Amino acid sequence: MATPTPLPKYIYKILPSSPPPPSPLPHSLPVSDLDKRDNFIHLSTSSQILGTLRNFFTHETHVYILRIPYTGVSKYVIWEDTKGKQPDEPGGCWDVKGEMGYFPHVHGNGLKIGREEVDEVGVWRRGSLGWEVREWPFAEDVPTDLKI
Repeated sequence: MATPTPLPKYIYKILPSSPPPPSPLPHSLPVSDLDKRDNFIHLSTSSQILGTLRNFFTHETHVYILRIPYTGVSKYVIWEDTKGKQPDEPGGCWDVKGEMGYFPHVHGNGLKIGREEVDEVGVWRRGSLGWEVREWPFAEDVPTDLKI
């Protein structure tokens, strides 16, 4: 398990368009079926998020992006290499060639992401050309993976 250098300022959880997350966020949001199966919360860095969207959220017109300051959850994050694992395997990932680096996964913390961990919730709407960077809901940490 390799920790990236430099460490990201933020990591992200993607939620589908329905149901929208409650406002204000509760202490703990429901855990997705995938996260329950793998027993950790799947997250992405800004350089991984477009691939995650294109592989797991293909039918969504918009998604909710939970922006999580890395320092607040760092003690629960394990950076895991998913190279060679297929998406339907426990711990599997869309990046089966390992080109996008290690993915942040929250272990422990009661598998909890909620108001204490999330500093902002954004809506990302899919444009006519797909998930367009210009529609990114935050002013900083713009996704950089444009090759997928």
